[in-house]
Amino acid sequence: MPNVEEKYDVVIVGLGHAGCEAALACARMGLETICFTVSVESIALMPCNPNIGGSSKGHLVREIDALGGEMGKNIDKTFIQSKMLNSSKGPAVHSLRAQADKSEYSRSMRKVLENTEHITIRQAEVSEIIVNDGVIGGVKTFSGAVYHARAVVLCTGTYLRARCIYGEVSNYTGPNGLQAANHLTDSLKANGVEMFRFKTGTPARVDKRSIDFSKMEEQFGDEYVVPFSFSTDPDSVQKEQVSCWLTYTNEKTHEIIRSNIHRSPLFSGMIEGTGPRYCPSIEDKVVRFADKNRHQVFIEPEGNYTNEMYLGGMSSSLPEDVQYEMYRTVPGLENVKIVRNAYAIEYDCINPVQLKPSLEFKNISGLFSGGQFNGSSGYEEAAAQGIIAGINAACKVLGKEPLILDRSEAYIGVLIDDLVTKENHEPYRMMTSRAEYRLLLRQDNADIRLSKYGPELGLVSDEQYNWVLEKQELVKEEIDRLENTTVGCTDNVQELLLKLNSTPLKSGTNLAELIRRPEISYNDLAEIDPNRKPLKRDVVEQVDINIKYEGYISRQLKQVEHFKKLENKIIPETIDYDEITGLRKEAQQKLKKFNPRSIGQASRISGVSPADISVLLVYLEQHRRL
Repeated sequence: MPNVEEKYDVVIVGLGHAGCEAALACARMGLETICFTVSVESIALMPCNPNIGGSSKGHLVREIDALGGEMGKNIDKTFIQSKMLNSSKGPAVHSLRAQADKSEYSRSMRKVLENTEHITIRQAEVSEIIVNDGVIGGVKTFSGAVYHARAVVLCTGTYLRARCIYGEVSNYTGPNGLQAANHLTDSLKANGVEMFRFKTGTPARVDKRSIDFSKMEEQFGDEYVVPFSFSTDPDSVQKEQVSCWLTYTNEKTHEIIRSNIHRSPLFSGMIEGTGPRYCPSIEDKVVRFADKNRHQVFIEPEGNYTNEMYLGGMSSSLPEDVQYEMYRTVPGLENVKIVRNAYAIEYDCINPVQLKPSLEFKNISGLFSGGQFNGSSGYEEAAAQGIIAGINAACKVLGKEPLILDRSEAYIGVLIDDLVTKENHEPYRMMTSRAEYRLLLRQDNADIRLSKYGPELGLVSDEQYNWVLEKQELVKEEIDRLENTTVGCTDNVQELLLKLNSTPLKSGTNLAELIRRPEISYNDLAEIDPNRKPLKRDVVEQVDINIKYEGYISRQLKQVEHFKKLENKIIPETIDYDEITGLRKEAQQKLKKFNPRSIGQASRISGVSPADISVLLVYLEQHRRL
């Protein structure tokens, strides 16, 4: 019997957070896109924490939204609690985090996919990639069906040869007991793809009815909810929110863990994969931070229509009996009942240095990848890579230049640059400290920074983009007005300043100078500014930040100018590093391995020194003149 053969523009392998964004980007750019998943029920699955956003991750969600992605819109529809983190600190580190109704999040994203033109969803396991003379030709499923395509995006998440482990129990399944994908790894290796074996983990889910919340600290959402998506009407997300709860481990908890550490597969050698440094298991925390006598445990609801609660901060791969014993030492969990055991999960992923900044494989034209398959961790990091991989797969098919965001314009640029230029031997997690220009890359201005790419790609409507342009103009006009609106030492001005715990004036000044005072904001000055026009909340926010941090912003813009000079010095693909006199051997080896596209990227490769960069610059200048 002949096998099925079909033809599409793009194939997406996997429909987790990366796959969903990749598929939507390709389809919205007009390409016939087929998406494969081991289970239709696992579309946009949240197999670990029940939230979207968080420190630096919230920036990624805002940037995905600014590019025309779906994650921000979807969490706005399905959140049950929302909070702006780090609000007592500067705007560079403000970051949204929302608790999701897990099942609703998945159901809502699936509905979007199923109702987007040009998307076909197929439940099947992809077992092979088809490569002809270094060019992708499509994929083959385990059943033998062949799907021809001009581009393929791999977003396999944690499913490749997945193994879930706790204690001595080892199940060859994907997350939540779903089917693993056991055959694609061999095909990738046969085509020269270098693979890693990584690990992540998740805590137990417990029955809400068995928790004593009176022994815990209640954690509320924000009184005013700020939406993730720039296109969401803020009024639509002001709703009653569900509480989370905070409790702590103690010495008794830690003693149980220490006395059973030999039974943890993490320490017994049963687990082969490398785990995430910045999201360790509770047993890892107890061993590594032996001086700490307690660790936070966040009790988070998994949704509105379930009693399952997530024990954030207590990820583990300890045996089932030890899990019961240690969880029941935590205040409020003395009688807890486990619904799902905590477990570690091992999976295959790639060494991401094999990728170009466009997320296309260097040695297989038309093959792209995104998400945890690229050695990262987190839903947000996955979705960010997914939308870029999808956009660039579509650009490849359409004969357009790829979209490459650099470190000075997006957290997404930092994320991808780190993955493709640095040797990551553990799952990569985004953090604000990784972004050199974080005062410019704030989550509040992601639309201003990135929406310009959307209309050309067909991912952002003209109406949305026109509002971004209008917002920029309104901000500029209002700042100019404030700079030119003077106030004197009148009684009402002095009284207001005293009320705001600010120093009274000794001479006249302008309103912008008053806003530059740390204790004063734009809205504080309403009663002495009768000529102000009513402005939207997000416009006011930009006015406040741009005035208050003007000096710092100017300084970072100058740093970016220098950065851009190096980024714009493109290295020819045909360069032969072996013929460059003066380059150290290690630098030659690293430059050949990474094949950087610019001097800037070359300068960030470990093992390439400033002296090597100087030699490279001289060589390029000499050859430019020939």
